[in-house]
Amino acid sequence: MSFTPFALEEWQSRYEHSVDYNLADSGCHPVALGELLGDDPEAVRRLLAIDLHYPPVGGTDPLRALIADWQGAEAGHVLVTVGAAEANAITVAGLVSPGDHVVVMEPGYRQVRGLALNAGAEVDAFPLDPGNGWRPDLAALESVVRPDTKLIAITNPNNPVGTILTASELEAVVAVAERVGAWVLADEVYRGTERLTDEITPSLWGGYDKLVCVGSLSKAFGLPGLRLGWLVAPPAMVEAAWRHHEYATIATSMLSMHLAEVALRSRDRLLTRNRALIRDGYDRLSTWVADSNGLLSVVPPQSTALAFVRYDLPLTSAEVADALRTEGSVLVGAGEHFGIESHLRITHGLEPHYLTAALTNITKVLRNYQA
Repeated sequence: MSFTPFALEEWQSRYEHSVDYNLADSGCHPVALGELLGDDPEAVRRLLAIDLHYPPVGGTDPLRALIADWQGAEAGHVLVTVGAAEANAITVAGLVSPGDHVVVMEPGYRQVRGLALNAGAEVDAFPLDPGNGWRPDLAALESVVRPDTKLIAITNPNNPVGTILTASELEAVVAVAERVGAWVLADEVYRGTERLTDEITPSLWGGYDKLVCVGSLSKAFGLPGLRLGWLVAPPAMVEAAWRHHEYATIATSMLSMHLAEVALRSRDRLLTRNRALIRDGYDRLSTWVADSNGLLSVVPPQSTALAFVRYDLPLTSAEVADALRTEGSVLVGAGEHFGIESHLRITHGLEPHYLTAALTNITKVLRNYQA
């Protein structure tokens, strides 16, 4: 069986620490440890008193309860994982076998697609339509789903385009899955990164009995370095995923679990902090796009710290991304890494001076390739 590399993560792994400006990551400027703990000597004392032992494999009871509250679930539905990446991986490992059929949303973060292909599954995609504000093409979903479809994977809010699916769109996805008995994997790591409202995107949890919802502290909470995520699923699925978890990682770290509890108890403060970065960053990016004289365009994202920017040049997205890296020392995501050409994924939820300098470098490089 051939192996499908994870092209986006390979690109970032190779180059993200060798450029002056990394706009390829998918979250906000990270929260510092001191910022998370605040001016609380007791919080520091508790942190320093932690025994660096093995933690509870599925997550501490307080942490699972806090995650359940965030997701609108019960603690027994929660398994704590090493980032959302592990949650997605063990979900696919538990559900998908050689010869199965999987449907994914595109453009999208292509982890589930690659995992399914590497498991020997057949994978089809249904599109988000740029001509319709990156709304899902539900007719295309209907046409691509088959009686033997095992899994439908969505990301809501979407990476890279920032679309938030409406209640009726989610109901349509569930109805298609229910018709053929497929599972739904809802990657919800961008809940809480809303750009236009302070209302948190509702979780799909509770909307279907064959559902796995995935979350993380990396995006809305600004804590990617903790490598802490989770899945929320029916108890039998949690148990099955737990068995895969024991093979894959055993557990995330005791320190990560402790700090995750701190973060979830401070969630309003962290969400406010990161939404401010997202909103200011997108204002700066949209002004930059408007000043490009037609070279660039973007459909305004509803959520995330990301913009999926279209460029008007006779080059592939990989060629443009490589030119930006080598000539401008800026790393961005190439559109081909998300299943669509002539686009770049650019992170904007960053400190203003850093973002402005990076965008200036991008402009200088792109102008060199205009006819």
